[in-house]
Amino acid sequence: MKMKAFSVLDSLIQKLSCWISRSLVAISEDGKDAENDTSDEESKPLMEMSPSKENGQEKEMSKTLKSGKKVFELNNHSHNHLSTRRMMKRELVYVVVWLLACLYLTRVVESSDRCKAWLVQSIPTDMPELPRISGVLSTGDVFQWLANNSTRSLDIIAQNWQLLANPKDPRSGDFGYSDSELQRFGANLGALVYKSIDNAANRNVSIRLLSHSGVYPEYTKEPSDLAYGRSNVKNVTLLLSKWWGSGIVHAKVWISDDRDVYIGSANNDWKSLTQVKEVGIYLSGCSRMAREIKTYFNNLWRLASLDTLTHTRSVSDQQWLINRTVPCWSHFVSKKARCRSPLPSYIETPNVSPGYPSLSDPEMFKVDIETLPRNRSCPEPQPSYLSFAPPELLFGKHQSDEQGWIDTIKSVVEGGTVRINTMDWLGQSQYTNPKVYWSSFSSAVSEVVFSKNAKVKILVAYWGHFIEATDGYLRSLLYSNVLCSSSSSVLNKCFGQVEIRYYMVLGFNKTGPAVINGTKTGNSYPAYTRVNHGKYAVSDVRAHIGTSNLVWDYFFVTSGVSFGTYNTKIVLKLQEIFDADWNSPYVVPVQ
Repeated sequence: MKMKAFSVLDSLIQKLSCWISRSLVAISEDGKDAENDTSDEESKPLMEMSPSKENGQEKEMSKTLKSGKKVFELNNHSHNHLSTRRMMKRELVYVVVWLLACLYLTRVVESSDRCKAWLVQSIPTDMPELPRISGVLSTGDVFQWLANNSTRSLDIIAQNWQLLANPKDPRSGDFGYSDSELQRFGANLGALVYKSIDNAANRNVSIRLLSHSGVYPEYTKEPSDLAYGRSNVKNVTLLLSKWWGSGIVHAKVWISDDRDVYIGSANNDWKSLTQVKEVGIYLSGCSRMAREIKTYFNNLWRLASLDTLTHTRSVSDQQWLINRTVPCWSHFVSKKARCRSPLPSYIETPNVSPGYPSLSDPEMFKVDIETLPRNRSCPEPQPSYLSFAPPELLFGKHQSDEQGWIDTIKSVVEGGTVRINTMDWLGQSQYTNPKVYWSSFSSAVSEVVFSKNAKVKILVAYWGHFIEATDGYLRSLLYSNVLCSSSSSVLNKCFGQVEIRYYMVLGFNKTGPAVINGTKTGNSYPAYTRVNHGKYAVSDVRAHIGTSNLVWDYFFVTSGVSFGTYNTKIVLKLQEIFDADWNSPYVVPVQ
């Protein structure tokens, strides 16, 4: 209720601000004759906005305020020329300004700024020919800001932790690299992020750390060390395989003071900051969205404390034609056997079966997001949304992550372009037995190629742990081009096209420990690095930034979070990031 009230208050403040601007223009026009008789001293403005070099609208606002400055000057000369109507308007503006100030003082307790957004990247070292995009922030910097600026709370979801390099442990993928090499790799940035979290803990910030069991050999050592001996730091390991038979905590989310958020592909690993290509979004002052994401965090946190033996069921899944384990409140469980969910309620779409209902009208946030270059005019807030996986963790009217991705693909305009970036692409499951065939993404791509004559560009990682089955699925998707051209007739031509490229980060085939059993390996970079790890899609009108690879498991048994928006500047900036990668010398076409 409180969150909704603040949202209404934000909207009212924005509308009042716009109304005042328009009123000032009207009053300045009414008082034009009176101004002709005033002196130079009287013409000094009470308030003047600094014009932005990048935004002509601020200059116009400055001119408006200058031309209307006499409204606020109390002098006998002006009073002799102002009509009663103009004086009433002036007094009305005073009242509205006072009301606006009162509303703002109430709102400033919650947030001093409106929502701001920046795209975030990690760019591996030794990629000199990849253009840098202006206005895009560094992942390592954003992580430090979130921790260093936290005053009350800091919640972090990560798949794995290794912010501190481990070159002395023979079991580590960092083993054998010298201090100078680690410095060149940028490993110190991970140490700075770790220190920023440690400092937040020392400031008595309430910290919750939630992750998968981690990776060999560190596992959960770092979050455990941060929590050790501190009552204000809680660390939880959540094994989703106990709930769904397979799957992991794969979301990567930071929430600071319930108002600042990071969502993206970067793990809490020093290599994710300087040796892996990552993409995310940093939202500042976005209290409403932060609280919604925190609800998802709380759902995962709650799972960690529940008994899986009493809260899971084995089902014969008729949608995917396999037997599997699901939470007892899942819609894959028959109504008679279904339990009451211990999590916040989910608003269902009726008459959709089997399995979890697909939302046709998911919740959209009407959020005023400020981007660079700044625009201080009075725009209509553009819709944004959140999506989550797996479906059993949905709440409110939020859509499933699968739908968020697919709706973004289908949002492409007639003859437009949709860009898709992922590490993995499979038309099946990866970890279930038996395998699940999954055509959702390939079908969506083919549909827009045929029905919208769209161009679809897909960028997939090719690296040291490439999934061999990927190539076959991508080549089958390219067959849509053949079908499109062969189905054309004189009256109904198909001009759509699919184009796919592999992203090969320089050095992808030379990763691993520098030394094994006393022998130099010839590797140039630590293990599990030199890969395009971002997960996002962007059409002409909509951007979707997530944490999931495009494989069945990531949408139905694995935790994932995405942010999507129709904000034009975010859409264009994300297109820039994609195009820089797409046109770089580090990609090769799939044919």
